[in-house]
Amino acid sequence: MKLGLIAGNGRFPFLLLDAARAQGLSVAVAAIREETDPEMDRRAAADPGVTVHWLSLGELSRLIETFHKEGVQRAVMAGQVKHKQIFSSIRPDWRLAKLLLSLRTRSTDMLLGAVAKVLGDEGIELISSTAFLEPLLAQEGVLTRRAPDDEERRNIAYGLQVARAVAGFDIGQTVVVAAQACVAVEAMEGTDATVERAGHLMRSMEGDASTLERQLTVVKVAKPNQDMRFDVPVIGVATIETMIRSGASCLSIEAGRTLLFDRETLLEHANHAGIAIVASPRSY
Repeated sequence: MKLGLIAGNGRFPFLLLDAARAQGLSVAVAAIREETDPEMDRRAAADPGVTVHWLSLGELSRLIETFHKEGVQRAVMAGQVKHKQIFSSIRPDWRLAKLLLSLRTRSTDMLLGAVAKVLGDEGIELISSTAFLEPLLAQEGVLTRRAPDDEERRNIAYGLQVARAVAGFDIGQTVVVAAQACVAVEAMEGTDATVERAGHLMRSMEGDASTLERQLTVVKVAKPNQDMRFDVPVIGVATIETMIRSGASCLSIEAGRTLLFDRETLLEHANHAGIAIVASPRSY
């Protein structure tokens, strides 16, 4: 049976593709023209078990037709699609336009959940994006050589409350905290841009009287009812590099519901910079 892969940006689609091929599955890739790395074509050219079809973000009917022609009955979404692309850049075909008009709200979960239902109605089951990547899920505990200090632990405790509340409204999944004060909250810009914004805000206060410690703690959570088929929290080397540039010293993620890409390199960067990373258990 052939697997369908709806590929967004970043390395996630390639990791999933490699994992599926390692299990002997042929893969039909629906590459999103606005997001997917062109490297996907070269990957397919080197592997006869992979076919690539380029689609624009709003072409839901074409996606279904492509998967039907390829004999796809199971599909997976992998890779980020920027939220601002979803809500501002797409030109929906008739099927997607009809779907958008039917939504009560246009949150990411609502939209992607509706797309999943349409695919299901067409005989295409959307499965968990972690189905082939379970070993990459963060395990509970301190992942770096350095554990969070007392101040960072207080920031984490406060940040978890805020992040879970924000994630519950499907606004974002990341907050940046200093001295138990919220410096930045993620919305459509994504985790790395949120961390950069927090660093910029802290630098803008340099020289001014402030009760805030300059130390930033990044807290990233899954949604309370996280649908593991899409928008699963992901941390990669780029996030650590962004933290270093922004002056963030600690990262809290959720165990069992956060994917760690390039784990060894990620932890090496964090250890070298003195960043603490901890994976907390799910508590809601």
